[in-house]
Amino acid sequence: MAKLPQLPVYYYLNHFTEMLGFVQRTYASVLGPEHHAFVARFEGLTRDARCLLVRMINRRGAIFNRSLFSYPEIDDVESAAADLTAAGHARELGEADYAAFVSSLPKDILVTGAQAAGRGDVRKSWPKPKFVDYYLERIPFSVAAQHCGARNFIALDGTQPIEFLLYLYFGKTEVDLKNFALRDLGILRTNQETSFSARFTDAEEALASFHYSKVLDSLEDGSEPAHRRAAVDVLGGPACMTQFAADLRSRAAHRTGLFFEKAGERDLALTLYRAGSSPDCNERLVRLLYNEGDKTEAEALLQRMIDDPASDEEHLFATDFYARKFGGRRTGLHTELLRSGRTITVDDTHRGNPEAGVAGVLRREGTKLFFTENVLWHSLFGLLFWDELFESTRMPSGFDWLPHCLKDRSFRRLFAATIDEKLAAIASGSALPLILRTVAARWGRPNGIFGWDHVQVEALRALLEGSDPAGVASILGSMCDDFRGMRDGFPDLMLVQDGKASFMEVKAEGDVIRRNQLTRLRQLGDAGIVAEIGRVDYRFDPEQDYVVVDIETTGSWSNGDRITEIGAVKVRNHQVVDEWHSLLNPQRSIPAKIVQLTGITNEMVRDAPLFAEVADSFMQFMADGIFVAHNVSFDYGFLSYEFERIGRRFRFPKLCTCAGMRRRYPGHKSYGLGKLCEIYGISLDNHHRALCDARASAQLLNLINQKRSEERYIGEAA
Repeated sequence: MAKLPQLPVYYYLNHFTEMLGFVQRTYASVLGPEHHAFVARFEGLTRDARCLLVRMINRRGAIFNRSLFSYPEIDDVESAAADLTAAGHARELGEADYAAFVSSLPKDILVTGAQAAGRGDVRKSWPKPKFVDYYLERIPFSVAAQHCGARNFIALDGTQPIEFLLYLYFGKTEVDLKNFALRDLGILRTNQETSFSARFTDAEEALASFHYSKVLDSLEDGSEPAHRRAAVDVLGGPACMTQFAADLRSRAAHRTGLFFEKAGERDLALTLYRAGSSPDCNERLVRLLYNEGDKTEAEALLQRMIDDPASDEEHLFATDFYARKFGGRRTGLHTELLRSGRTITVDDTHRGNPEAGVAGVLRREGTKLFFTENVLWHSLFGLLFWDELFESTRMPSGFDWLPHCLKDRSFRRLFAATIDEKLAAIASGSALPLILRTVAARWGRPNGIFGWDHVQVEALRALLEGSDPAGVASILGSMCDDFRGMRDGFPDLMLVQDGKASFMEVKAEGDVIRRNQLTRLRQLGDAGIVAEIGRVDYRFDPEQDYVVVDIETTGSWSNGDRITEIGAVKVRNHQVVDEWHSLLNPQRSIPAKIVQLTGITNEMVRDAPLFAEVADSFMQFMADGIFVAHNVSFDYGFLSYEFERIGRRFRFPKLCTCAGMRRRYPGHKSYGLGKLCEIYGISLDNHHRALCDARASAQLLNLINQKRSEERYIGEAA
């Protein structure tokens, strides 16, 4: 394993200083007196003290055993600790640190400390959690401190300014500098911008955002006390003057409200939901009001959500709930949409990847398919607005990838004129050249919107040329207004037939349609773009192509041995419809025992093609087929490794004729290919040659599929 590079001696101090300098330059208008005071105190410390403070910041927890400090860059730890205490960056332990203190102690110290305190009822056999509870309940902090060595400990103090500075830099609550280390070790990729812009320009916005980000972070604790503190911090927190801070407050209100709603404290939950302004808070508020019998207020809130919705998703919920509860409609939009979708019979071998099964069925019907989901719309959005997002906007730091204007929903306001111009080009059907120019000029440049390996130019062309252009512009306009709200939920597949593009969300049995998926389907439909649900009905499909494969190799180790021969037989509706065969040059000698087994010699494969030379032909033969083999993992594993060696992906649903025969034709002593062929009268004249074995396995497949077909008809009759 490669050894990670050793970090320089003053590594952590240098990066903390880098962060401080960046924040002071970039956020001068945001920093308050307490932040400037912290920086001044820090810069006045000795180098040892500064190194120790940074090391403590970078470690987990807020209290530390000084006797365990051992850092190569610090000459005198005790002197450094004293300097930090004198400057107000550290302090001795107090009553508030009691739980953290006893939790940090090893069990033997807890045992001897309790005994020294005269507690004879403790037992060495107790688990540590029991010792911690015992101390907190029965031993005063002052006594524990005396007998358990609290004088050796030190606690961080006044960390709020530090946490705020890190928040400004990273854009999220951070309590250490691990991202710097991950960056410099090559584990965390950062953008290569050379100039940056502040994510906040207003102190009140920054402080409010920091406050509610910390509340959200505190909820990860999951405990009731953490949620009670969060409720106080939400209801008594600072006012939110910007959408970004308001979104954070609403998320905190929603998560805290859910906790107390489930705990049965409905009044507190209602208060928290009212404190938030998000669609999530409004939905829970409506449901809770309605269930508590306050239908008048619930109806009034629904009307406001319908008349002035915060998002399409909120409008969808409100209209659906209002119609069902106040308008007399018995079924919801979820149910109606599911019922309206068409049923597509997919071979049950596709369980686990229904989208691929549906794609194969539709391609057989003459439909062109693209796997799109969210990436198609993300790439279209990013390519269309590349200049606004990545040329006219600077990132807040090297650790950011998504422009902040998309996070705080200011993108439309900042670039209204050029956005309207480009949306007009989409609506008029003239935007494709603009997008292709961006592809040519910016290809491969990393960004936080889409990955270049997911850009399908052909799919983008099909969407722009085969859809209502005004509808596409409408969807992109919604993404401009609220990119994060529109970032997911788009349908799985884009279908192109007779030049017309439509979309399909694939749902198999047991799948649920999520709210965001329902919203996208409705949005696309309202924009004049056909979008539907494809409901998968798993069963044996005789029209499905099965590609029965057999390979011969230089040995049994797929990661080291190589393929010498591939034979493949395509079966459809129980009939062989095509065959494929090739010897391969394995680029190594074939062992004598393998030559004896297969009859394939080194001379036979010396002038045969390399695997890379036949890979495309074999993939074309596979098409949308199901990969079948006798002991399928062996053949599939070898082929997967061969494709991996040439940088290609090999992924198909699999069916094993050995396992299938065991299941449907039980009772045989052996299920080897030769023995089964002997039992069922299948010709195997040239055993251990690929095409011969593939043909024999194809006949076993037909036996299996005959049983599967019978099971289907029995099920339908029942």
